[in-house]
Amino acid sequence: MTRRGLTALAAGGSLALLLGAFAFQHLGGLPPCKLCIWQRYPHAVAIVLGAVAVLIPAPILLAAGALAALATAGVGGYHVGVEQGWWEGPTSCSAQGVSGVDAGALFDQIMAAPIVRCDDIAWQFAGLSMAGWNMVISLGLAALWIAALRIKLTA
Repeated sequence: MTRRGLTALAAGGSLALLLGAFAFQHLGGLPPCKLCIWQRYPHAVAIVLGAVAVLIPAPILLAAGALAALATAGVGGYHVGVEQGWWEGPTSCSAQGVSGVDAGALFDQIMAAPIVRCDDIAWQFAGLSMAGWNMVISLGLAALWIAALRIKLTA
């Protein structure tokens, strides 16, 4: 396979994983936890890097794509550890500023918001959670980025 083909395949894999995450969230009704959100950012970076690298096949872009795939695999691995109780997950949560909302309406919003814990496995297949599948597939995507990087460019 060509360098551009491998690059497109790696970036397309990140796009597929990101679209899958959004489908589970918006169509499947599974709101993401904090670690799930963290796993999405490197995929977005890999998609952009892949789009640029297909047009401009600079080795630095391919290396950065591999790092993005390894980053999301790392967060996925960390998330699996949290789910399995091997270590604790993040204890903080984030919220957006509130203005123009009375205390009663704010309380109602807080009470209606779903509680999404990082240590709960919302979905799994073949013994792996979504975080586990993200880790495994992202390691494969990193291998594609590295394979693309190793191919010498021919004029």
